[in-house]
Amino acid sequence: MSDPLIIAGREFGSRLFLGTGGYPNRKIMLDAIAASGAEMVTASIRRISLAGDDESLIDLLADRAKFLPNTAGCQTAKDAVLTAELAREALDTNWIKLEVIGDRELLYPDVEELVRATQMLVTKGFVVLPYCTEDPVTCRKLTDAGAAAVMPLGSPIGSGLGISNPHLIELLCMRSPVPVVLDAGIGTATDAALAMELGCAAVLVNTAVSKARDPLLMAKSMRSAVEAGRLSRLAGRIAKRSYAEPSSPRLGLVGT
Repeated sequence: MSDPLIIAGREFGSRLFLGTGGYPNRKIMLDAIAASGAEMVTASIRRISLAGDDESLIDLLADRAKFLPNTAGCQTAKDAVLTAELAREALDTNWIKLEVIGDRELLYPDVEELVRATQMLVTKGFVVLPYCTEDPVTCRKLTDAGAAAVMPLGSPIGSGLGISNPHLIELLCMRSPVPVVLDAGIGTATDAALAMELGCAAVLVNTAVSKARDPLLMAKSMRSAVEAGRLSRLAGRIAKRSYAEPSSPRLGLVGT
């Protein structure tokens, strides 16, 4: 079955995006990317060597996956836009995962600055994928501003708490005119599968894989979970009932 993910006109066979931070070493990171089947990987621009004087993440990831730089650490729209422009010039990509953080402890997005930065970057020709709260109003404002996809958190970054508000995520997916990529909070494969069953177009995972006891095995697990969750969503779950419903006919029972 052909079921590609399409963002800004680009097709992806995998609906799993993978982060590159926190791995024990680069070999494990590369092996995990291969095992995950991810076609999109992301990293903070601050972690990338842009001077070309050593082997950077860009060199390591060449021909493995599409690279999605992000503006992690930025706290204002101005800083985020400048960081994105630096990435475009150095890395020759107009795709950007936009992060504008309003609270350094909670790592929650600053919605006002995020919307402003999205508007500015879209005007400058960027394909913007903003990391945001799971608020449908915020996501609507971001899509109105021209975001190519929205990336709501399931729970705080790196928490492993899973999806704290599945009802809102499902509503968001039903109403969003652009793909919804669940970002942040995934702890295990069941969280990833649930995100897909709720209607998310894709899932971004980092800490759950990089900090797992066996990152390679967890990457494989996430790949299978995203695929299973997507198939389950397409198949359509049965209606929930408050009483039992036999799957076998009552006719033909002994004594009837």
